[in-house]
Amino acid sequence: MSSEWPRIEIGQVAKLRSGFPFKSADWKEAGVPVIKIANVKGGRIIPDGCGFVSSEVASKSAEWYTRTGDVLIAMTGYVGEVAQAKPGESYLINQRVGRFDFLPNAEVEPTYFFYHLQHPDTRAEIEGVARGSAQPNLSAGDAHKIKITLPPLTVQREIAATLSSLDDRITLLRETNATLEAIAQALFKSWFVDFDPVRAKMEGRAPEGMDEATAALFPDSFEETELGVVPRGWRVMPVGDAIQAVGGATPDTKNPDYWEPGVHCWTTPKDLSGISAPILLETERKLSDLGLSKIGSGLLPAGSLLLSSRAPIGYLALTQTPMAINQGYIGMVSGGLLPPLYMLFWCRENMESIKGRANGSTFMEISKKAFRPIPALIPSPEAIEAFTNVAGVLFERLVENEKQAQTLSTLRDTLLPCLISGQLRLSEIQVELEAADAL
Repeated sequence: MSSEWPRIEIGQVAKLRSGFPFKSADWKEAGVPVIKIANVKGGRIIPDGCGFVSSEVASKSAEWYTRTGDVLIAMTGYVGEVAQAKPGESYLINQRVGRFDFLPNAEVEPTYFFYHLQHPDTRAEIEGVARGSAQPNLSAGDAHKIKITLPPLTVQREIAATLSSLDDRITLLRETNATLEAIAQALFKSWFVDFDPVRAKMEGRAPEGMDEATAALFPDSFEETELGVVPRGWRVMPVGDAIQAVGGATPDTKNPDYWEPGVHCWTTPKDLSGISAPILLETERKLSDLGLSKIGSGLLPAGSLLLSSRAPIGYLALTQTPMAINQGYIGMVSGGLLPPLYMLFWCRENMESIKGRANGSTFMEISKKAFRPIPALIPSPEAIEAFTNVAGVLFERLVENEKQAQTLSTLRDTLLPCLISGQLRLSEIQVELEAADAL
């Protein structure tokens, strides 16, 4: 740390307060959203899976609505995960999420403070003071004793602005990816779930937004099947007969010969838990040649679809490099009637049915044996090819955007400790930022 910048305890500039202690009877299926510890992740508030309370209960805990700029921290379980509330993000927080309230006249920039909490040394110190063997807990008293580096306010603001600009670019790339993904999903639903082109032709209309050649790939009538009314000529068969599905395995983790040197990507569903797009670029662990030999399915080629089959069921991703899989996946490779890219959207549309076939005493799991009989509609090869051509272009752009986002994330994470420690000054990072601008 820079000797010219003071080190002070967090308690000198902010007080950590845990959120409102909602009761189990307060939770509803819908209503006012409440942030829990699982919703504070990777510097962001992720509302998926948040709780809800009634407006009456919310009125009793109104002081615990998030405000723009609020710095939140998980105080139990996921101790050390932080988020900063963005404009328009208004949620209640429960008692396992803490909020830092800055003291009057404290010369600290909230966004700088937010990034400081993500400094590797600060994060390690937070995790180190968390108490509890079964589940770690961070107390306000322990948090207040953690020291942070406090440069002049003008420098704090410059550091915050620099790191925020990188995060803004990352956010823009991932928002673009969400749009690209939504376009592809909407197209799949229109063609293969709602059958809009077929309905249009039945009514004597040209299918909307479709050229004549593509429209000609769709029939102009329906027929009855076990899946109900479907386009005439399209078949229904067990999905296992229409795809190439494989499983995976875990070589003995205590035998280093299976893991060193690690040269082959090997994935578990954990790799998919934090991805922002349904693509997998890299894996946490790698296998040696000997380790790979212990997995019957070997290396799945790039472009394969992974469906997590347990803990939890339903994570989906297309691999972007050859990789082996563990037993927590159903892997789908090219070669069947329904290609992996098509199956990504098919799985999403049929996830309720997939999960409905799961069973298990310890945790729910869907085996390949239970997955394969699910009935699937098989459109004409030409219609499938037309869809994958369009979706493929969208996903090519999505992959490039995600690669850029990860490059920017690496740059941000590299700069963060250097800037906060004073080892690197803002005037010295212009080259890195100009390189980022060129992405």
